[in-house]
Amino acid sequence: MLRVTPLILAVALFMEQMDSTVIATSLPAIAHDIGTEPIALKLALTAYFVALAIFIPISGWMADRFGAKNIFRLAIFVFMLGSLACSFAFSLETFVGSRFFQGIGSSMMTPVGRLLLVRTTPRNELVAAMAWLTIPALIAPVTGPLIGGFLTTYLSWHWIFWINIPIGIAGIILSSIYLNVPDERTPRPVDLVGFFIAAVAFSGTVFGLSVISLPALPIIYGYMTLAIGVTAALFYLLHARKTPYPLLDPKLFRHRLFRSSITGGSFFRIGVGAMPFLLPLMLQLAFGLNPFQSGAITFISAIGAIMSKFIAERVFARFGFPRVLGLAAIFGGILIAAQGLFTAETPVTVMMAVLLAGGVLRSIFFTGTNAIGYADISDEEASQATAIVAVGQQLSVAFGVAVAGAILELTSAFSGGHLTLLNFQIAFFTVGGLSALAGLIYFRLPADAGSNVSGHRAIAKE
Repeated sequence: MLRVTPLILAVALFMEQMDSTVIATSLPAIAHDIGTEPIALKLALTAYFVALAIFIPISGWMADRFGAKNIFRLAIFVFMLGSLACSFAFSLETFVGSRFFQGIGSSMMTPVGRLLLVRTTPRNELVAAMAWLTIPALIAPVTGPLIGGFLTTYLSWHWIFWINIPIGIAGIILSSIYLNVPDERTPRPVDLVGFFIAAVAFSGTVFGLSVISLPALPIIYGYMTLAIGVTAALFYLLHARKTPYPLLDPKLFRHRLFRSSITGGSFFRIGVGAMPFLLPLMLQLAFGLNPFQSGAITFISAIGAIMSKFIAERVFARFGFPRVLGLAAIFGGILIAAQGLFTAETPVTVMMAVLLAGGVLRSIFFTGTNAIGYADISDEEASQATAIVAVGQQLSVAFGVAVAGAILELTSAFSGGHLTLLNFQIAFFTVGGLSALAGLIYFRLPADAGSNVSGHRAIAKE
């Protein structure tokens, strides 16, 4: 059962995370069919991420109140309905609304799926389980554009939503049969005031960062909503200190390993979030490759992510979390920055080797940082912890794309408004450096940190 549970959850999470990227290559075709412009249709991307930002914070309370397994299956069902609605959209408004509804289902799948994994897996087996669950988050961003481009070119854009239906049905059936999780329910009161403030804070931040990086609207709206989001976040912190049952409890950050996991993971995700945005753009605009050629090169990092699954558990057991995570973050950041050294003359094999090694390191890093975050979290705190982790992931990825987009925009102003190779180099060096900073956070931890999860202490005693 060690592999069955994470594999069932991983299939659902792959469907959700691939869907957030697969649509990007299909925007022109969708826009043509529903009678709008591709730039306007980027609002659909933003609507999806805003829905995630609004409803992820309440996912922990929903799981505690109605049962994690029930909410997970409901989330898949809502996601499927949203997918059908997207495929039958006939205008910009209906498509944006459908994507928002789809995002509501998506917002519950990731944190509740991770919660199910934590509750059904002994702590000493969590690294192996997380290795399976981490794969979708790493391969979806690079396979999404490739699959989306294929389906749109050779079938129709509707198929990028229709393929979710059989996958979703299988997910509901398999989770009903094989997910034997205790139906733990904690009928604590819902923090409605906190939910409203958190919704404004996270949706404002994500919307602002999205508009800054993908300016479908005047960029001033991005900065305004970002300011509103940050202000609301400060108000939420004040509110959470006064309420007995906050929606997301900041007190969880008193746990050092959980705090390090959130902080280090957020820094590293800046570069990882920027990569699917920067690399295909550079390969196509600066090197003159077509979308399929670009996707074929970037796909190799997905193979690296899968390869790491077979070594992650042993590496953490042998060397412990702090050293492995610190080195993986530093060298992973260096490999992200190294992509800025690519030129049109760089052999494809060299590019793929860098991306393959980067995929291995990123997968090892996320397997470890996701596992160590629960090393000092009790079962009663797990639902809140998974919601906080999911919010942190969304914000850091959105921030990474925004940073990359802002750098391209600022540096292109000095080159006559045209994107050149130098613009991409500066962006890659910047986000790669930010990712590498995560290593400093993990090196500050004790050598045996999280040993109850990694098993490192037991080996050291032998």
